[in-house]
Amino acid sequence: MPQWQGKSKGPRLGYSIFIAILRKWGVKPAYFLLYFVTFWYYLFSFRSNGIMYRFFTKKIGFGSFQSIRWIYRNYYLFGQTIIDRIVVMSGMPNRFTFNFDGEGHLHEMVSLKKGGLLLSAHIGNWEIAGHLLKRLNTRINIVMFDGEHQQLKQYLTSITGERNANIIVIKNDLSHIYQIKEAFDKNELVCMHADRFVEGVKTAEADFLNEKARFPIGPFVLADKFKVPVSFVFALKESKLHYHFFATQGKVYEGEDRIMVQQKMLGDFTTEMEDKVKLHPEQWYNYYEFWR
Repeated sequence: MPQWQGKSKGPRLGYSIFIAILRKWGVKPAYFLLYFVTFWYYLFSFRSNGIMYRFFTKKIGFGSFQSIRWIYRNYYLFGQTIIDRIVVMSGMPNRFTFNFDGEGHLHEMVSLKKGGLLLSAHIGNWEIAGHLLKRLNTRINIVMFDGEHQQLKQYLTSITGERNANIIVIKNDLSHIYQIKEAFDKNELVCMHADRFVEGVKTAEADFLNEKARFPIGPFVLADKFKVPVSFVFALKESKLHYHFFATQGKVYEGEDRIMVQQKMLGDFTTEMEDKVKLHPEQWYNYYEFWR
């Protein structure tokens, strides 16, 4: 079982230093400092180094030397995604550019006035693109675990004094389900990851990179229960200041057998997810035994 605990790691002092640099000098000096921070993690992150080495060699098919090089590249790009997220979500001036493949699909979802569910994964940097979809003329809600939310709130509050995103926090009392339903009722889009789960939640198996892996079934149950259109979305970094956004056509999954409907949805999601991982394997950010 994947040993992910619903929290993101990162010391507060580290965020404070990068935030100070971003506010005074911008993105590129922060990227330069990141080279040294990345090297420290590269030297001492023994567990995640092993996990990523097995990912590159066994799942992607890289040789040993290339895999070792790409572990560092993966860490460095992950650091960049955090920096980019801080910049965009806090409203700092920036020069990021984007290509949008499938934006029309999202406009079509909004026009149906049923709300919509956008499912993504810890590949690339979906959060940054989600905050640039204001031209869809509907509210964007991002669902995340409480551990991730507290960290996000911490470093955004230190910059702006407030949160610029509407966050729905996953809670044990299931109150987040009512917030999600309310968002759908208001024809809003709800964004959530569908590749990680914490111990105790319901899961389902699907083929992913030539091996069975377990995925949280909750996002697919939500789409089935509320009968909202679903789009699979990803944002991959193609250069230092450029992202490529992908969105599939929104689809309402229907059928009498709810288990088969949810499994079909999961299969379609993992197919899209696998395509994006093969396109940019250096942007796979799941640092635990995903297939265990």
